[in-house]
Amino acid sequence: MATFATFKRLKDKGVAALKEGDYVAAKPYLIQAAECMIELAEETKDPQQREEQEGYAKELIDLAKDCDRRAKHSGGTRARDRVRDDEDSGARAEDWIVREKPDIRFDDIAGLDDVKEEIYLKMIYPFQHPELAERYGVSTGGGMLLFGPPGTGKTMFAKAIACELEATMFVISPAQLMSKWVGEAEQNVRKLFDAAKAEAKAIIFMDEVEALVPRRRSSQSSVMTRVVPQILQELEGFDRKSDRALMFLGATNEPWSLDPAMMRPGRLDAKIYVPLPDAEARFRLFEIYLGKRPLDADVDFSQLVQRTEGYSGADIKAIAERSATRPFLESVGGATPRNIQMADVVAVIEEVLPSVSAKDVVKYESWAGDGSD
Repeated sequence: MATFATFKRLKDKGVAALKEGDYVAAKPYLIQAAECMIELAEETKDPQQREEQEGYAKELIDLAKDCDRRAKHSGGTRARDRVRDDEDSGARAEDWIVREKPDIRFDDIAGLDDVKEEIYLKMIYPFQHPELAERYGVSTGGGMLLFGPPGTGKTMFAKAIACELEATMFVISPAQLMSKWVGEAEQNVRKLFDAAKAEAKAIIFMDEVEALVPRRRSSQSSVMTRVVPQILQELEGFDRKSDRALMFLGATNEPWSLDPAMMRPGRLDAKIYVPLPDAEARFRLFEIYLGKRPLDADVDFSQLVQRTEGYSGADIKAIAERSATRPFLESVGGATPRNIQMADVVAVIEEVLPSVSAKDVVKYESWAGDGSD
């Protein structure tokens, strides 16, 4: 089911890409935002509100269609090539498939040792100990879903897995696969998996995977009803006993929006809850984001940990950055430069509320337990 939060996220990404002049990236986000708004309009009982929502969806679609014209006149050879490919036989795989070789290891991720151990068990140990895996019939590769609140480090975990396995990481957004005007979506899915299978070790990582494989009953998109079966077919086609086995990692902040078929055996075999950072993790996060800045002797990380229960890693990063701006602005204004004091950090904590509510945490924990919200 479409939500206003999903619509806003897609719309904001599309508008941001549009402002940056990246019309190829903007178009699919705008299209998905429009489709999301159409679904919301269908659920609206107020005729006037429904008409307004449908009108807004039309504006987004018109804006998405205009992206081609803007790209053609942008003067960029790469942009023109992409548009021409879109109009002919679909986007070239090399234009939108991004390969990475991450250098982030598990030791670089603060705390969450239980999550790390579960990932090691399911994704890393079978590769590091192939003889034992074969002896006990433990499969290598496969699919895994990383889910949890925003800002908890799901993307970092994906990069750490790729780094530990020395695997090539394919970073793909649903928008790059789903656009009706960026080739045929099913062809894009095949191109992606074919490129990954050509690597000795490969990880396909897709953030916001719920946008790609939502509950099909709730999606009115004809593209979606074709792409979901294609994704499921590719997932079931993994050769898990081959040295060239690959992994599919999906990350989501809305696991309850996923098509339940994705969680069946042979697809996303494992679901791993990445929760808000515990006390140990929060201490390490303050060391990472605040410890390298000039600090007064009164800054006590242990007290800050107690004050930030329920805060995400992204929240703590924001607290550190805003705390540093206080003495910085004073210095810019002519005051003698000083260190960051405990009072600075505490003041920011009192201003910045946790981005994840206690109610949301309960919802995530419930889904982690039985797959229902």
